[in-house]
Amino acid sequence: MSPIESQRLLLGKMTGMQQLAAAETIAPAASKYQDAAISTEFKTVVRAVNEQQNISSQMMHAVDTGQTDDVVGAMVASQKASLSFSMLMEVRNKLLNGIDDVMRMSL
Repeated sequence: MSPIESQRLLLGKMTGMQQLAAAETIAPAASKYQDAAISTEFKTVVRAVNEQQNISSQMMHAVDTGQTDDVVGAMVASQKASLSFSMLMEVRNKLLNGIDDVMRMSL
C-alpha cells in the first residue's frame, strides 16, 4: 500500500468519525438486557441457583441411598451449588449496600 493510499484510507475513517460525532445522539449498543427489568433478571438468577441446589441435593441423595456410586459428580455438583449461592449472596449484599449509599445521600 502506497503512502497516498494509506492517507486516503485514514482520511476516509476520520471523515466517518467526524460524521458520527456530529450526530445529535449516539445510540447505545444493543443488549439482550436492554428491555429487561433488574427484578426479572434477579428472579431468573435465583431460579437457576435453586435448580443447581436441587440437582446437588438429588445427586447427594442418590449417593447416600446407594442408587449410584458417582461420589465425585455429586461433590462437584455440591461445590457448584455452594459457589453459585455464595456468589448470589455477594451480589445481593453489594446491591443492598448500593441502595443504602443512595439513601444516605443528601439532596
